[in-house]
Amino acid sequence: MADQASQILTDSIPLFPLRTVLFPDGPLPLRVFEPRYLDMISRCMKDDAEFGVIMIRDGSEVGEVRVADIGTRARITDWYQGSDGILGVTAVGTQRFSLQAVDKEADGLYIGTVEELAAKPDVELPKEYEPMATLLKAVIEDLGKLYDPLPKHYQNSGWVAARFAEILPMELEQKQNCLEIDDPLERLEYVRPLLRAIRQERPQ
Repeated sequence: MADQASQILTDSIPLFPLRTVLFPDGPLPLRVFEPRYLDMISRCMKDDAEFGVIMIRDGSEVGEVRVADIGTRARITDWYQGSDGILGVTAVGTQRFSLQAVDKEADGLYIGTVEELAAKPDVELPKEYEPMATLLKAVIEDLGKLYDPLPKHYQNSGWVAARFAEILPMELEQKQNCLEIDDPLERLEYVRPLLRAIRQERPQ
């Protein structure tokens, strides 16, 4: 789990609670229609600022929520106005944070006091995990547009583990557990049996 000693800068950022888990360097497509989040996205684009994505444990995306303790900062990389008038946004995860406190503004927007969690040093992918990287490359190539603009790091243990965690049809709590793991090799060890189980369940 997250190492308290690795926490650094404290900051206040707007929060976007979601029933999803965002990982650093991972893509996040959003359709935004609530006024509080439209205003938040507008401010973030104007100020080139980030917002926090954090998993909902209880509640709904349009009401009161109870959220996880660890989330990921997100930076907007693209946007478009859909034919239905709903704003489409693409963001990318940047850095994990630990949520220390939450306030709610008059418009319903949550503001989090967060402590950034320092990124662990990159660890080269061990040889025994190279088949996972080969499989991941094929999967990402199939996914196409969502991952096309993003840098690929198939020899980076943490990057490979995070991509599998966000792509695999795992329970949200499993994804959250993976996000909270600091050590890149431990993340790989967490993901590998889940990948094997899913592949075994698929019809041949």
